[in-house]
Amino acid sequence: MLKKQTDGDLSSFIYLIKETNPSKSKLSCAIFMSTIMTIVGLFIPLFTKNLVDHFSIHSFNQNTVMILVIAFLAQAIAGGFSIYLLNYVGQEVVANMRERLLAKFLHFPIAYFDNHQTGEMTSRIINDTAIVKNLISNHLTSFATGVISITGSIVILLIIDWKMTMIMLCTVPLSLCILLPLGKKMVQVSRGTQDETAQFSAKVTQVLSEIRLVKSSNAEPLEYQNGTKGIQNLFQLGVKEGKIQALTSPLISLIMMALLVVIIGYGGMRVSSGALSAGELVAFILYLIQIIMPMAQFSTFFTQLQKAKGATERIINALHSKEENHQSGTILNKATKPLIIKDLTFSYEENKLVLQQLNFTADGGKITAIVGPSGGGKTTLFSLLERYYRPSHGEIRLGDLSICSFSLSSWRSQIGYVSQESPLVSGTIRENICYGLQGKISEEELHHAAKLAYAHQFILQFPNGYETEVGERGIKLSGGQRQRIGIARALLRNPQILMLDEATSSLDSKSEIYVQKALKNLMNGRTTLVIAHRLSTVIDADKILFMENGKITGQGTHNELLASHDLYREFAVEQLQLSKNHPPESLYIEKTSPVL
Repeated sequence: MLKKQTDGDLSSFIYLIKETNPSKSKLSCAIFMSTIMTIVGLFIPLFTKNLVDHFSIHSFNQNTVMILVIAFLAQAIAGGFSIYLLNYVGQEVVANMRERLLAKFLHFPIAYFDNHQTGEMTSRIINDTAIVKNLISNHLTSFATGVISITGSIVILLIIDWKMTMIMLCTVPLSLCILLPLGKKMVQVSRGTQDETAQFSAKVTQVLSEIRLVKSSNAEPLEYQNGTKGIQNLFQLGVKEGKIQALTSPLISLIMMALLVVIIGYGGMRVSSGALSAGELVAFILYLIQIIMPMAQFSTFFTQLQKAKGATERIINALHSKEENHQSGTILNKATKPLIIKDLTFSYEENKLVLQQLNFTADGGKITAIVGPSGGGKTTLFSLLERYYRPSHGEIRLGDLSICSFSLSSWRSQIGYVSQESPLVSGTIRENICYGLQGKISEEELHHAAKLAYAHQFILQFPNGYETEVGERGIKLSGGQRQRIGIARALLRNPQILMLDEATSSLDSKSEIYVQKALKNLMNGRTTLVIAHRLSTVIDADKILFMENGKITGQGTHNELLASHDLYREFAVEQLQLSKNHPPESLYIEKTSPVL
């Protein structure tokens, strides 16, 4: 379990990396190679010192050349291996983080998605993890080798000439006075950039996914204006970051160059006085360069570290959010018993009830219809049956057992849901019908479900048949075709509980006929709950519930409600007769056919 640390500190970053369990052998090998490369680099100035102090044609022989070549080759090979291994580890870490985040997002309850935009979650998986990977792959090695190089160089410089070394070390406090305040400012800018990037991603995702609405509403100028605001905000934050970098790098370089001039001038005086040899001065300058170069890299490293710490904070917050437990509970094999809703109350927001004290029973194998004005809580009731949310009060039982006692995966496997517009995923017709089912589905099973859904015939009319691509959200298919594929999907799951939410309301008359026939096949022998605004589609239901303002104000058969419920009678007059001049007795029916 990941320890909760959301303050964006370094310990959170280190702990998050540990949680991804990177390859310790590869990481150790990379650090070892970098250390070898750095140590070899520390001996080159000493070799140069001896070469300058004792230079002659006779001393510059083949062995000297070979030693130099071997040293440079060792540095190059060790550096290459180190870079490759660190990149491998970085990719390993980011892949693990993305897997964990993806698994987390897929198991979040619906309530989480109600409060978070899709683009923000996408940014967590892609952008934030990439920032962490960039730090590990491109900057961690330079920081580790820089520490070794600076430490080793200072030790050797103290041996060569401690006075000049102390002059050099006087610049350290000055450098820290520059880096620390600018680093704090960079943290603020980095967090703002990541937040703004997430919001911009969310906006772009929303606009592009609803591009037909944008175009049909002539809203391109509005969305362009909204989008450019996000772009400008990112631009301004990028400029601020550039200003900080523009201050950091030149100031550090100025300090280092001034130090180099001082060392050369002071060192030249010591050489002329005989206190220092020419070779020692050359070595001192080379070691100083080995200190200056890592110091310049440190400023970049700390900038990236601040970004990574901000990304870490967001990743940890996501990993700590509560998720659904799909496996805990009793395995449900058959949901044939009646659904009993007892004292069911629910609210999305505190003190704003959506459902109030619902009590009814949906008998097994029977059809229960739910009608009433829009906004009465009908779809919310379906969401509670799917266990997208937990009731504020009361419970839903299957027979004598609460539905919460069953594992979430086994409960949802018993439910077939067909909405007003059956959602499809980008892919083939086959993939959409088989969506979510584990194991291999035979051609006979697939075709049988499609035939019962009255989809088989139109599918075969496509050149690629069941391999036809449906496009994003099924845009290449008509509304009736999408509905029938959704019904085929439900049939293939063979659910015991069926929930229909205005499944035919948006269709033309011809498509509706096919979909109604398919729904009759689907409802046969199943516990069915139907949300409907048109009474003509549900007047034959075994039970009708009338919902208004989150309450059930009447229940019974069509004839019973017609006799006892004033608002239901008003609905019936408006929809079934279209005129109050006809006698109410003409609205009473004899049950002769199934619903829909």
